[in-house]
Amino acid sequence: MKRISIKDIATKAGVVPSTVSFVLNGKAKEMRISDAMAEKIVAVAKAEGYAPNHIAVSLRTGRSRILGLIVEDISNPFFAALAKNIEEKANELGYRIVYCSTKNDSQKGNDLITLLSQSQVDGFIITPLPGMEQQVAWLQRQEIPVTFMDRYLPGLDVSSVLLDNENGVRLGMQHLLSKGYKRIGFVTVELQQVQMVERQKAYEQILQERGVAEDNHFILRLPFNYQHDFAVDQIRRFILDQQLDAILFST
Repeated sequence: MKRISIKDIATKAGVVPSTVSFVLNGKAKEMRISDAMAEKIVAVAKAEGYAPNHIAVSLRTGRSRILGLIVEDISNPFFAALAKNIEEKANELGYRIVYCSTKNDSQKGNDLITLLSQSQVDGFIITPLPGMEQQVAWLQRQEIPVTFMDRYLPGLDVSSVLLDNENGVRLGMQHLLSKGYKRIGFVTVELQQVQMVERQKAYEQILQERGVAEDNHFILRLPFNYQHDFAVDQIRRFILDQQLDAILFST
């Protein structure tokens, strides 16, 4: 089926293509096109099922009104909930979102930045990984807006929306300690991402402040791509082997 073009609409409306373009781009009043003519052109466009070629529009205007959202795993409930809210707010502002997952693979993250850049996205929201520094720095040199979410990359001056990892763990530990728990385990994953490092550091710091010997710092590190049954078994063994009376989960 032939794609309806601005030229086709112009022929049916009895005007030149530039007039159709002005109307469909919201410039009818600016170009002194009458309301009656503008309404006629819009009616013809709707009747013909016209849809703008977004690639052509982005090439002409330099704006795609599309944002690239690159997260660790879009199927993770945490990131899925964030993505939902980001998409709703973006839609309110006239933007669309393209979702991608790195699966904790920095090379995949770099490839996604390249792919989305070539697709002319207007900006990026990224949960970055170590190893993505050069690609993000390239975006900055190209003056493409970038915002980090959930974590950051030390050494890069990028606007970031973060959790207070240290204070969150501190509050959790203070609550457990105030309830009289003494053998408190800490469950994390084997990642050197900055947010995971900060959470473990906070756990160890508060125990040190309370005078708890390092022998009583109980940490279980699960592999990133753990299976549910494996994790449950490891945590059960962790509790029994270390005789824990409480656990703080870092993720």
